[in-house]
Amino acid sequence: MYSANRLKLGLFGANCSSGRAVTMVPERWSGSWADCMRLAQMADRAGIEFILPIGRWKGYGGDTDYQGETLETVTWACGLLAKTERLTVFGTVHAPLIAPLIAAKQFVTADHIGEGRFGLNLVCGWNEGEFEMFGATLREHEARYDYAQEWLDVVKLAWSERADFDFDGRFIKLKGVRAKPKPHGGTRPLIMNAGASPTGQAFAIRNCDALFSTISRGISFDETADHVRNVRSLARQAGREIGVYTVGVVTCRPTAKEARDYYRHCVVDNADWAAVDNILAMKNVTPQMHSPEEFQRIRDHQANGMGGLPLVGDPDEVARVMARLAEAGLAGIAVSFVNYLDELPHFCAEVLPRLARAGLRQAPPLTP
Repeated sequence: MYSANRLKLGLFGANCSSGRAVTMVPERWSGSWADCMRLAQMADRAGIEFILPIGRWKGYGGDTDYQGETLETVTWACGLLAKTERLTVFGTVHAPLIAPLIAAKQFVTADHIGEGRFGLNLVCGWNEGEFEMFGATLREHEARYDYAQEWLDVVKLAWSERADFDFDGRFIKLKGVRAKPKPHGGTRPLIMNAGASPTGQAFAIRNCDALFSTISRGISFDETADHVRNVRSLARQAGREIGVYTVGVVTCRPTAKEARDYYRHCVVDNADWAAVDNILAMKNVTPQMHSPEEFQRIRDHQANGMGGLPLVGDPDEVARVMARLAEAGLAGIAVSFVNYLDELPHFCAEVLPRLARAGLRQAPPLTP
């Protein structure tokens, strides 16, 4: 991602109203184009490597209609690439919802706008209600990845083949395909995936440059290190290299007490519990399946950035946890905030220099 930093950093979920925090506090993220553009330019100046959107088509309801307003991710990426200089901007795309040749052309267009800075976050699909909006069928789990493999094979052929080609797959059959221009500068966009199942991880290892893995509260750093080693070992056996990334939810304040107090205010006292329960019900997580204490723990975790790893504390604590994640072998972390524009300046001014002193990043080029 045009960076030599050992620990790469990105921003996650800013294209959606409320971002990743399922909260009702009035300062929650707007998700507006104007705010996204300001945020991307701020991150670009600060040396943040990437910005990653969520592919969302329908909100989760609740009092806030959580993530009910979202910007489509490829056109969003085109706009941000035109307004930044170094930032890698991803588009998040559901493979079954768009024809692969149209997608390949969109990605090449974005890549030319950004002069090689576009990235593809490929989603195979899980939200049945969203698929019904498109009249699309959500295939059973294994078949989703079989289809995605053909889809991605077509996209990569469109990026690389100089001559016309045919494609005769189980799901996709194409004749006389011609695709010009090719990606910018003779390269191709970065590809990431967040498959969690063995099938999903195998797909990412086979095809992608980055695998996003969720590290929940309670999972030890040793377990994280084992996971990273296993993924990278499997990739090397296949003759490939892959970076393993995770998702963090940052609440950083000058003191640990301020951080904990604000975290409780947003994520516990003012969570949009109706939206949280809607999300969990979609995953078949209900009170009948867990003890009251365990169900509330799951609800709390979901309210905090859709289950991302909580990074709560003063700058020393946040930087210390990030450093331990890097020691476990993670290549990078995509972070979110309750309000990205309000909170990113403090993070860049206080946490980034600490990561630089730890040898994980170069000093930020500019303050945001």
